[in-house]
Amino acid sequence: MTSESADATFGTSGQGMSENVREQDRFLPIANISRIMKKALPANAKIAKEAKETVQECVSEFISFITSEASDKCQREKRKTINGEDLLWALGTLGFEDYVEPLKLFLQKHREVTRLVIDWHVCCCFVGVDACGC
Repeated sequence: MTSESADATFGTSGQGMSENVREQDRFLPIANISRIMKKALPANAKIAKEAKETVQECVSEFISFITSEASDKCQREKRKTINGEDLLWALGTLGFEDYVEPLKLFLQKHREVTRLVIDWHVCCCFVGVDACGC
């Protein structure tokens, strides 16, 4: 993604969302939104299509908002890659500090699990076990 297309996607060019960005490229898939919403409700609950679409737009806008702030920080620091710490910083800066600590813990655990999976893969490949299919 070029910086121009990132600006258009995340609305950082000062003009808001670009008119030529397809809806399917701006929003998370509605099926994913629906699945997450259903997990928070009783099994017999129904969700109106309009409710799913509203949440889809809000979630996508929230992600763009946080990502844009993290991107601005990276640009000021002359970096091209946004990392987890940048997103956590953006959350705190934008007033979502209550989420920062739980997400720090999640990020730490995610990295530990990822490291274990990579170590397992390397170990299996080293000893010739075809457990991973490579």
